[in-house]
Amino acid sequence: MAFDFRKEYKEFYMPKNKPGIITVPSMNYIAVRGIGDPNHEDGEYKRAIELLYGIAFTIKMSKKTDHRMDGYFDYVVPPLEGFWWQEGTDGVDYAHKENFRWISVIRLPDFVTKEEFDWAVREAADKKKRDFSGAEFLTYDEGLCVQCMHIGAYDDEPVTVGSMHEYIEQQGYELDISHDRFHHEIYLSDARKVAPEKLKTVIRHPIRKR
Repeated sequence: MAFDFRKEYKEFYMPKNKPGIITVPSMNYIAVRGIGDPNHEDGEYKRAIELLYGIAFTIKMSKKTDHRMDGYFDYVVPPLEGFWWQEGTDGVDYAHKENFRWISVIRLPDFVTKEEFDWAVREAADKKKRDFSGAEFLTYDEGLCVQCMHIGAYDDEPVTVGSMHEYIEQQGYELDISHDRFHHEIYLSDARKVAPEKLKTVIRHPIRKR
């Protein structure tokens, strides 16, 4: 049976729908950076997602090629994630999505080294006849965070975020969003197939002791 990150690491991917504090270890990702409203049909975000999945499935399906990755195991491609921020804004302002800066990511299994990632970028470019150089190998150590499962439309996230911030104040922590610690979302539902009110999204914010 294929290894499923969501089932094996439920503390990171399947939190309760009430806030909790967690320490997230360093992880490696396929990452694509961009700017702008993610809802624009012809925007950077849509192209970024195509790059991410192109490389993710090239790595997963390498087992059917002559290329052998040391330590490879079969796995379910982890969910899409995103780090979001806006210049001059503490957190995110959902009313001005055109100002979003983001890093869209998909987690990599530990057996994928930088060298194997570079192979996957070249392989995907060769197979799909397009430029994948916009993708990067990103190591990110998220550290101490508050997180919560948000169930509902993306535009309704401020209610969940508000409960998270109230919770950390009660626990003696404060928000620690900065130039390298971001508003983080993990998308467990396919917005093309799931009704907005049923979407499941993990929301995670960096914190520190007050």
